[in-house]
Amino acid sequence: MSDAALPETCCPTVWVRLGRAAYLGPSLRLRAHSGSVHCFALGIDAPFTIRVDGAGERQVRSALIPARTRHRLIAEHGRMLFAYVDPGSAWVTDTSARMTSRLGPAIQSGHIDELGLARRLHDTPDPLAVLGLLHDTGDARDERIRTALELLRAHPSTPWTAAQVAGEVNLSASRFQHLFTAHTGTSFRRYRLWARMLHVAGAISKGLDLTTAAADAGFASPAHFSDSFRTMFGLSASHLLSRSTRILSA
Repeated sequence: MSDAALPETCCPTVWVRLGRAAYLGPSLRLRAHSGSVHCFALGIDAPFTIRVDGAGERQVRSALIPARTRHRLIAEHGRMLFAYVDPGSAWVTDTSARMTSRLGPAIQSGHIDELGLARRLHDTPDPLAVLGLLHDTGDARDERIRTALELLRAHPSTPWTAAQVAGEVNLSASRFQHLFTAHTGTSFRRYRLWARMLHVAGAISKGLDLTTAAADAGFASPAHFSDSFRTMFGLSASHLLSRSTRILSA
């Protein structure tokens, strides 16, 4: 595989399905950021550098980055894959077991089949299928937490509080908050933002403009959406879309 075979002008694409999302395309020159769910990053054509405050930096071909872990990815050549997955998914557990090294206490790197994954993704139109994310039905989380996640994704524009969702699943607010963090690896507020981001992506794929999609998803203002997007992904939504990025959802 070479950069010549996959130029920087190849069309970037975002897939959104089943509460998961993936980006496959040219390097986006991301700033430091902190995701709301786990991210699996893979250099399709070349290694990339991952930098973590207090843990230094390392050149890797793949990394599994937990939710709420501030980091920066630097990719100078070729395409990148970013796959975003709920922390409680069986896929995350299985993938974590296949990583071979660590950078700091949280980030894992060196998937045992990273080159094989890169080869399979080289000409494949759907990375969620290649990674097995469309077939990942395992979920060891508490049933009440699974119900809460489904509720947030189904009704992203509702201004849910943790106490309100706790009542929907018959838990006290304090018990719900404890279980939510323990079973998802992220906070209620950050997952609520993630559910809204998924809704925005789906709405754009159906032809809505960014401002309308963000308002329909429950963001209080364009500035609220913009700040949340930059914090979560390390770039602005307008910059991502300015690269003629396709968004596909089901």
